Amino acid sequence: MDAVYIPLPNGLHGKWTLAALAAGKHVLCEKPFAANADEAAEVAAAARKSGLVVMEAFHYRYHPLALRLPEVVAELGELRHVEARLCFPLPRFKDIRYSLELAGGALMDAGCYAVNLVRMLGGEPEVRSARALVKEPGVDRAMRAELKFTEGHTGTVVTSMWSRSLLRLSAKVLGANGSMRVFNPFAPQFGHRLTVKLDGHRRVETFERRPSYEYQLDAFADAVLHGKQFPTTADDAVATMRVVDDIYRAAGLPIRQPT
Repeated sequence: MDAVYIPLPNGLHGKWTLAALAAGKHVLCEKPFAANADEAAEVAAAARKSGLVVMEAFHYRYHPLALRLPEVVAELGELRHVEARLCFPLPRFKDIRYSLELAGGALMDAGCYAVNLVRMLGGEPEVRSARALVKEPGVDRAMRAELKFTEGHTGTVVTSMWSRSLLRLSAKVLGANGSMRVFNPFAPQFGHRLTVKLDGHRRVETFERRPSYEYQLDAFADAVLHGKQFPTTADDAVATMRVVDDIYRAAGLPIRQPT
């Protein structure tokens, strides 16, 4: 066995990734990569030292739709605003995703996707404010965060496992020359649409509906077998978790801890 996949609850990701690296195994680790940024940094350091492949499983990043998005953003000119929303209903409140002890919460389970996408499209943000709807003490069922980037543009992250926004899967980028809107960037195999308005013209792009998980698995195999580079590295995961931690702090909630 050359590699392992870690789909455990969030609070166990770091512990078992470190154990797999110690055993000499490549790792495909589910998102979020760790319970918090400090743990993610510890795992990233171990990954660098080992020389093994450690990939965070943001499967959507490997779909042709996601690969196209930065190219479109480059057409929009100076950025004004970047936004991502991932909301879905999860009314089973005893689900592990609502467990603080297992590093749960809407931001951890769903919002990490939106944070990752906003970072990919807009750069590294500063968290200006955040507001949570809480199901259990310390556990968010919904979260909204407002962001600011050093270049001057703003950002918004919206996520929910139980709120009035029952189902939202979208992204939006506004620039000086036009706009880009994406329906379902996170699971495009179930249907998606990329709409670009640029210099008074509108176009719609769609891509193959092959599962994003298959593209991800191909990328993981290429990294392990051929040393090919990939975007969802351990270091990239650290940057995502820093934003997640800052959103929790801004919302007055505790950052998550390893289980």
